Order: sequence, then C-alpha cells, then structure tokens
Amino acid sequence: MSAPGAGRFAPSPTGSLHLGNLRTALLAWLSARSARLRFLMRVEDLDEGRVRPRFEREQLEDLRAIGLDWDGPVARQSERRELYDAAIESLADRGLLYECFCTRAEIREAASAPHGPLAEGAYPGTCRALPAARLRERRASGRTPALRLRAGAARIDFEDRRLGPHGAVVDDFVVRRGDGVPAYNLAVVVDDAAQGVTEVVRGADLLETTPRQLLVARLLGLARPTHAHVPLLLGPDGSRLAKRHGAVTLRARAEAPAEVLGALAATLGLADVGEPVTPALLLVRFDPARVPREATRVSPATLEAEG
Repeated sequence: MSAPGAGRFAPSPTGSLHLGNLRTALLAWLSARSARLRFLMRVEDLDEGRVRPRFEREQLEDLRAIGLDWDGPVARQSERRELYDAAIESLADRGLLYECFCTRAEIREAASAPHGPLAEGAYPGTCRALPAARLRERRASGRTPALRLRAGAARIDFEDRRLGPHGAVVDDFVVRRGDGVPAYNLAVVVDDAAQGVTEVVRGADLLETTPRQLLVARLLGLARPTHAHVPLLLGPDGSRLAKRHGAVTLRARAEAPAEVLGALAATLGLADVGEPVTPALLLVRFDPARVPREATRVSPATLEAEG
C-alpha cells in the first residue's frame, strides 16, 4: 500500500536524455518506491520554441527501457496553464509582482555592480520602483515586460536530504517571461503542490533554484516538499556529461538497456561493475544514506567511474 505523497521525475523534451539524466531518474524512482510513495512523470514542455514531440516520446521510451515505471498518466505543463495563470494572478492581486523591461544584456551589465546580500548576478531591482512617467515610457516602447516577484531580499533556509543545510537570499526573479510563458520557478511549485508531490529528488545543478521555489510556495500557501539534490555524472574532463564526450545517450550505446542500468547502478555503489541487475533488485539494495555526495567522473566508453 502506498503512503500519502509522491515523488516525481520531470524532464524537458528539448533533447535526448543523457546518462546523467537517467541516473537521476533512477534515484528519484528508488527514493519514492522505497518510501512506498507514488512516482509521477511530468513533462515540462512550456518552452514551445525548444520542445519537440519526438523528444518526449524518446525520453519516455528510454525510461521504460531501463525498467522505470510511474503511476497514472503523464502530466504535461502545456496542459496546465490555467493553474499557473491563477497563481500569478494571486501574487499580482497582493502587489507582489512588477513589470520588468530589462533585457538580458542590461541585466548582465548591472550584475557587475555590488548587490549587498544578494548573490553575484542577482537581479538588481532596476524596474522595481520605476517612476510613473518612466513606466509609461517603457510600456510605450513596445517591449513586452516580464513579471518579477518582489522577493524583499528574503532569506530562505532549508535542509537538503543529501547536502545538508542550505540557504540563500532570494532576488526578484521572473515568474512570467516577456513572451507570456510562466517561468520554471513558478510552474514547478504549482505543479508539485497540485500533484501532491512530497519529495523532490533532482540533480545538484538545481540546488540554487530551491530557495526561490520555496519562497513561491510560502507566498502561495502551498505545501513544502522535501528536497534531495543528487550528484551529477561528469565526463572525464570534469565537466557535465554532454554530447562532446561521446555516446552519452541510451540510443547511442551498443549495450542493451539492462546493461546500461547496471553500469549506472555501479556508479551509485548499488552493483558491481558488469553485474546484471533489475530495478526490483536495486530497490532491495537502495539506502539513501549510501548515495554518493560528490559528482562522479565516468569514461563514456565503459561507463566506469574514473579517479
């Protein structure tokens, strides 16, 4: 019998899943199943200019090929716009949003100035308090504004289940892009709450987005899931695994999917190199405390850990 709550995996269909993505999906699946939570699949396909239906099909096929399953139908963000619009309206009604006309180049230029408690590169608040005349001028320019959250330099702290205490001062980040598309940091929070997600297991590269998302959840009065940011797979050069490293997708490999699953399990200390495994066997062996805390370098040719 499943416990209340759920875990999830939420790929963006803008390209093929590489082995690091599959490894993260495996960890999310193992974490949810070991806790008897539902495991959900969500396709984050809001960026219409970059998403491709064939990538969604391939991603889901690859996940099934290594033996992962999920509960219920696949959810798609493109079918949930009303939820995001309602959340944005709620924030706007409380005066928590403002129009931002800054281009990326302008933000980069302003980012070189000191920001006090904010992190390097944080939004400096250029449009936060524009005089009425300046605001009318910006609107008349024809540039469509993004909407930013008035974060108030709030500090958000949380306990990551893998990496321990973490926190940051949150800048005024975008919740709706200039093209009208809800931003990731809003959509993911709304989705997790609506789907009953209680644990988020994802790559360590997304750690820095978490304080923003927790602030959104707090402002919307939504439940706060736990987070576990798991280590990445790296290429031999120490950079994130990418096409330049060779055959880094399931479809590019000569091995059977079951062999790739075994190789990924070996990088997590759940199997010996070359040992045949199944997701069910890995579930028996899974212990969250044994998941490596550091990124793992692998040889794309052998998928064996290096160094």
